[in-house]
Amino acid sequence: MTGEEKETGGAQRDVMKDGIIEARGLRKVFAGKHGTAVALEALDLTVPRGQITALVGPDGAGKTTFMRLVCGLMKPTAGRLQVADLDVTRRPQQVQDVLSYMPQRFGLYEDLTVLENMELYARLHGVPEDLREQRFRHLLAMTELAAFTGRLAGRLSGGMKQKLGLACTLVRAPKLLLLDEPTVGVDPLSRRELWVILEQMVKEEHLSVLVSTAYMEEAARCRSVFVLNHGRILASGTPDDLSDLAAGCCYRAVPPRGMAMRTLQDKLLDEDAVLDAVPAAGGVRFTTRGRPEELLILRELGLTAQPLVPRLEDGFMMLLKDDEARQAASAGEENVVMPPAENEPAAPPAPAQDAGSAMDAGAPVEIEVRDLVKKFGDFTAVSHTSFDVRRGEVFGLLGPNGAGKTTTFRMLCGLLPATSGRLRVAGVDLRTARTQARANIGYVAQKFSLYGSLSVYENLRFFGGAYGLCGRQLRRRIAAVMEEFHLRGQQDTRADHLPGGYKQRLAMAAALIHEPQILFLDEPTSGIDPLARRAFWQQITHLAARGTTIIITTHFMEEAEYCDRFMIQDHGKLLVLGSPAEIRRRLGRQDDAMDDIFVAIVEQGRGGEHHE
Repeated sequence: MTGEEKETGGAQRDVMKDGIIEARGLRKVFAGKHGTAVALEALDLTVPRGQITALVGPDGAGKTTFMRLVCGLMKPTAGRLQVADLDVTRRPQQVQDVLSYMPQRFGLYEDLTVLENMELYARLHGVPEDLREQRFRHLLAMTELAAFTGRLAGRLSGGMKQKLGLACTLVRAPKLLLLDEPTVGVDPLSRRELWVILEQMVKEEHLSVLVSTAYMEEAARCRSVFVLNHGRILASGTPDDLSDLAAGCCYRAVPPRGMAMRTLQDKLLDEDAVLDAVPAAGGVRFTTRGRPEELLILRELGLTAQPLVPRLEDGFMMLLKDDEARQAASAGEENVVMPPAENEPAAPPAPAQDAGSAMDAGAPVEIEVRDLVKKFGDFTAVSHTSFDVRRGEVFGLLGPNGAGKTTTFRMLCGLLPATSGRLRVAGVDLRTARTQARANIGYVAQKFSLYGSLSVYENLRFFGGAYGLCGRQLRRRIAAVMEEFHLRGQQDTRADHLPGGYKQRLAMAAALIHEPQILFLDEPTSGIDPLARRAFWQQITHLAARGTTIIITTHFMEEAEYCDRFMIQDHGKLLVLGSPAEIRRRLGRQDDAMDDIFVAIVEQGRGGEHHE
C-alpha cells in the first residue's frame, strides 16, 4: 500500500469514528409475487455521535426500512453499513448489544405495572441487578413516573405509556437510540415532555439518537436532518440549512371575513405557481417561487401577501414537490406534481358548490349536547359538557391524552351510552334511538378498522352492505367513492397490502359509501406526513362544502386551524370552545402557533400544576 493510500484509508477510518451510523451505497430490495420493490437506493449518510438526528420523509420513503437495517433485523441487498464501528451484516448481535430501538408499536405489557415492565426489559437486556436500582431511579425521576410505579401499564394515559416505553428502551444505557415516530398519537404537552427527556439524556450520557418523525417542529429541534424520499436522500443539513431552501418563497395571506382558512388554502393549492399552503396563525402560509401578487385568487379577493421567514417544513415540502416533479418528468408524465401510488393523490375533485365561506351560522343544528356526563364506576370521564355542531361545520374535539375526548367522541358516535345528559345526532335522541342515529353517521377509526384479508372492492362491498345498500345502488356508490378517493387500479389489492395513504383513502371511502350527514374522524392523520395531510384536508374542505358535518379528533394542533370551531377538554371538563380567531383574541395570542396556545390553555386549566 502506498503512503497516499495509507493516508486515504486513515482518513476514511477517522470519518467512520465521527459517525455512530455510517452507510455507503446502501441498497435494499424486496421481492414479491408482482416483482421487486426498491426500498433504499444507493444511500450514503453519516449520523453524528452525541446528538439527535432526524430522519424525515413521506409515507413509504424507506425510513423504517433503514432503521431495521441499522438494528440488524434485516440484511441489505448491497452496500456497507456500520454502527458504532461494527459491521452490521457481519456482527448483528454485537450491534444489537450497543443500541436500543423503540418501534412505532413498542411492546409494553399492559397487565404488568410500570416497575414490572422496567424489570422485564432490564432482564431481557441483561442489566445486572446491582445496577438496576440506580438506573430505574434516574429514569423514573426523568420521566416523572416515580409516583406511578405500581400502576398497570394498561391504565396509563397515552403520554405516560410513551414515556414508559422510552424508559424501558433506555434501561441498559445504550450508545445509540433509534426512535421510529415515538410521538404518534401523543398530545403536544406530552410530546414536549418526551423531547425534554431526550435532550437531557443526550446531554448527560452523550447518547446518540436517530429519530424518525412526522412532526416538522420536532425535526427542527434536532442538530441535523436527513430528508428521504423513494429510498433516496434528497438533502441533509441543519434545520436552518433546510429552511433556507425556501428563503424568499414564503408568504402569509389572511382570508376575507366569512371565508374559512381551509377554503383559502384549497384555492391557493389550485394555483400552479403555489408549491404548498397550510393554515397557520390566523392566516394561510404558502410558498411560491413566483410573485404572490400574480396569483389569481389573491387578485380576485384583493388580498396582500406578507413575506415570512422560512421554516423547516417549507424547505421539506419544496424538496418533495421538486423531486416528484423530476420523477414525473423522467417518466414522461407531464403536469403531474403529486406523488405516485405510495403517497397521496393529486387534489380531489372540485366541490359540488363553492366553498367560499365558513360554516353558516344559520345552518340547522346537527349535533346537540347538553350537560353530558359519563362515569365509569366512581371515575368521571366526561363532566357536564354542552355544545352544538351545525350542518357543514368542521368541529374539532381536542385535548391531552386521558382528557375524555375519546369518551365524548364515542358517545357522539353512538358507540358508548351516556350516564346522563341530552345527546341528539342528526335529529335523533341517542339515548332512545341509537341504531337509527347510526344510519346518518360515517366513522373512520384511528386504525382505520379495515378487513386486511379483503380486497379494496370487497371492503367497500362489505361496508356498503352493512349500511343497508344492495344491488344497483351499492354498485353505483362503490364506483363513486372509488373515483372520488382515487382507488381505481387498486380494487383487487388486499387492504393489509396497501400503503398508509391508500388505507386512509379506503377508510374514508368506506365511511362515506352510504352518504351520511355526519362524518366522525378519530385522529385520521396520526403518523401521516405533511404532504399526505394536505391532500386529506382538501378532501375534508370539499366534503364540508357539500354540507357534510365533520367531527374530528387530532393531536396535530395545526389542524385546529382547519376547523370552524374547536373545543379543548382536560380531565373530562370543557376548557375552551370557539373559532381559532375567537380563541386567539381571548388569549391575546394572535400570532402564536396553535401548539403553544393548546399548552397554555391546558396548563391554565390545571392551575399551572403538572399531572396526568
